[in-house]
This record gives sequence, structure tokens and C-alpha cells, in this order.
Amino acid sequence: MGVTIVGAQLGDEGKGKFADIYSETADVIVRFQGGNNAGHTVVANGEEFKLHHVPSGVLRGGTGVIGNGCVVDPGVLLEELDGLEERGVDADVRIAERAHVIMPYHRVIDGVEEDAKGDMAAGTTGRGIGPTYEDKVGRRGVRVLDLLKPDALREKLEYVVPTKRALVEDVFGIEVNGTEHGEAFDVDAVHEEYVEYGERLRDDIVNASEYVNDRMDAGDAVLFEGAQGTSLDIDHGIYPYLTSSNTTVGGACTGAGVGATRLEETVGIMKAYLSRVGTGPLPTELENDVGDHLVEVGNEYGTTTGRRRRVGWFDLPMVRHAARLNDFTGGVLTSIDVLEGLDPVRVCEAYELDGETLDSMPADMDDWARCEPVYQEFDGWDGVDWDAVETYDDIPKEAREYVEYLEDEIGAPFYAVSVGPDREQTITRTDPFK
Repeated sequence: MGVTIVGAQLGDEGKGKFADIYSETADVIVRFQGGNNAGHTVVANGEEFKLHHVPSGVLRGGTGVIGNGCVVDPGVLLEELDGLEERGVDADVRIAERAHVIMPYHRVIDGVEEDAKGDMAAGTTGRGIGPTYEDKVGRRGVRVLDLLKPDALREKLEYVVPTKRALVEDVFGIEVNGTEHGEAFDVDAVHEEYVEYGERLRDDIVNASEYVNDRMDAGDAVLFEGAQGTSLDIDHGIYPYLTSSNTTVGGACTGAGVGATRLEETVGIMKAYLSRVGTGPLPTELENDVGDHLVEVGNEYGTTTGRRRRVGWFDLPMVRHAARLNDFTGGVLTSIDVLEGLDPVRVCEAYELDGETLDSMPADMDDWARCEPVYQEFDGWDGVDWDAVETYDDIPKEAREYVEYLEDEIGAPFYAVSVGPDREQTITRTDPFK
């Protein structure tokens, strides 16, 4: 059986927690897009794990797969695996031979291009994700399988590295020699480093499509773990303020190499308010005391960047867009505990644009920036002992009314409601694997 979890908003919805929870049932956990720009935080037994490349579910003992739709920084991956081993976690992780590799020059180019874009900058993490996907589409990328073939790798580097150096020096006017960027454009240094990575990873590199399908054929349960959120999807998101991969359920098919009919459940993870790291419009953004409350109570600082996240009220037009694209069979609502103490609690139910009411977000970002939220208000809740909440009925009536309103508007039942960051702070109503 295949269950896919995707973010319904702009990332940071709590996917890491639910990848961890659902992987208690799953035998295999597959990351199908993105790279180490994604940060998933899991709190288990009072211990916090911040994961970037490694699928969150491996903390439960399942096999993690980094699919061909991902881009991989092998140095970061190995550092993460070594760190887990030091903490007593023996992570079983396989890497797709067809996945593309983040190279040192990609990280440099990511930084200089963001600086040059000005107002069009996407607020990237600077990890080289976008330039790696560009090389993939441009058919000049380095794939994981190339790390196992030193001669083929050198041939690629001898073509690619000089062109990247010329881009940085001649287009962006940044001198490479004698700077901190020098080794990123040194063919010998890059070749030596990445051949060594290949040797360390050799035994874990697989045909990921074949591996995942064989496991499913054998009756194993597979969790497909998305990164970022639907509105950051390169095709369907808030262009150009988004990521470089397909974050929607279709990305699970292409990024893991499985047929659409194998994805039996698609669960949309969404936060009870909105948050994001990055630039671009945000109609419900809160730059006031309420926003400060959400940031501090919700610990809204990026797992990958450490930057303070931007926050706003729940944006239904955005989530309706996600529900349509992904055809959610169910949802998960996280962080309703963070809203405690706010009164009223507001939801953007529609936009007003040039006298027209919009139920879904526009594609044009200039239009989205001019959208005025139309709010629905709910009574707040306070004085809750969230540690004592064990069933859905233990949640305050006002909070349940809020939850059920969102459920009706989205058109999919909430399989779970999260009332805190720990595994145990979860009200499970339906198990998608059962």
C-alpha cells in the first residue's frame, strides 16, 4: 500500500512529525523531491531530530529511500547519517542512482544569482538546489551513479566546471581565484572529493523505482514523504517565489518511479495558521502582536535557515488550491495549541480583487499581492492543559468548531489533529494505512 503526505501550504506544516508517526506502520519511507533545503523536525521521547536529506521515518526503523526526483548533497547526507549513528540511530537509507548531485559550484551560483535577482529573489536557502535542477533539465547534471565512475565523472566536470566559472566571473563579475570559492571551480579538487563520496555511498545506491515497486509487490507498506508545500510547487505554486521541484502528489510518481494507482491515500498536512520562510506576497501576513504570538509560541524559525518565519492567518483559498491539485483523501491539522489565547481566531475564507470575490488563489503574483482577505471569525480558546488532551472531545468546543469548519471547507476529513510537537501530542482519528 502507498500513502503520500504533502504540505498543503508553504512548507513548515508539520510533515516531519507525521512522517514519523505514519512510519510506525510503513516498512519503506520515500523522499521523492527536494534536497537539503527541506528541514523536517521530529521530537521523539523528548529528543529533537532535525533532518534534511534523510527521510524522517527512518527514526522508527524503516528503510529510507531518497528518490530520483531529489537532489543530493552527498557531504551533507553523510554528515547527517554519521550524526544519527552517534545518537544511536542506525539509519537504513538507499539513494537513487538517477538522483542528481548538488556540486560545490551549484552552491556558489545559488548565492550570486539570489543577490542579483533583487525583488525577484525567492529567498532560497542557498544550498544549491535550484542550480542543480537547472543542470538536470539542461542535461548537463551529475547523477549519483556518476560518482561510481571516476573517469565519466571527470569528463563531465571538465566540461561543466569551466562553463560555471565563466558564468560567475563574466556574467556576475565575481573573481573566483584566490577566494573562498576557488575550490568549487577546481576540477581536481571536486573530482577527488566526490569520488570519495561515491565510495562511501556505493553499497546504498540502488535503482530506486525497481526497489520501491518490488517492496510494494511484496506487500510492504510505503510512505511517500513530501518536502516543502503545494504552493511552493514549481508548476502550481507562487511563481517565482517557490522551490525548484514538484511538491504535489504527482511528484511522488515521477520522483520515486511508481505508477499513480499505487498511491492509494494522499494526506494533506496543514497548519492551523500560515507560516513560511521566503519572499513574495502573503495576503494574510500578521506583522503585529498576534504575529509575534504565533512566532514565539509556535517557535516559527526555519529548521534549515534559522530565519524567523513570516506568519499569517489560515488561508483557505490557498488550501482549496492544494486540495484540488492533490485530491486529498484526508488531511492533518497541526498546531491548534499555538492559537490558544488569541481571540478572535480568524480564517481567510476568500479574497477580494478589483471588486471580485475569489475562492482560490490567482496565478499572477501581482494580482495575489493586491488581494484583500475576507475573514471569518471564531471565538478563541484559553486555559487548556494540552498534555491532558487524549481524545478529540477533550479539545475545547471553540477549537473543535474551528477544526470542523476547515474540514468542511477543504472537503476532506482530518485524519489527525496535532496539539503539540511531540509524537504523543496527537489526536488520531483515522490511520491512512488501515
